[in-house]
Amino acid sequence: MEYYYFLIFVFGLLGWFIAADESIKKAFVYVTDIAVNKFKAWKWWLVNNPKNPIVKYFMWRKSMKMAKKLAEYFDKKNE
Repeated sequence: MEYYYFLIFVFGLLGWFIAADESIKKAFVYVTDIAVNKFKAWKWWLVNNPKNPIVKYFMWRKSMKMAKKLAEYFDKKNE
């Protein structure tokens, strides 16, 4: 239960500093923007990294579908 009181105290103190000083508010906004952008970059890298086996499978599946469509297109064109 002391953990919750500690968190309430920390966030209350942080809120008080943000409300009291404009520069701290701006710094808090900038830091949260940086954290959000870092998370988005990490998520993008995780989802699009070709070393990831799931992503590798999706790339393989997409290229096989495209190869099948191209083969059908050229087969129709050569008839």
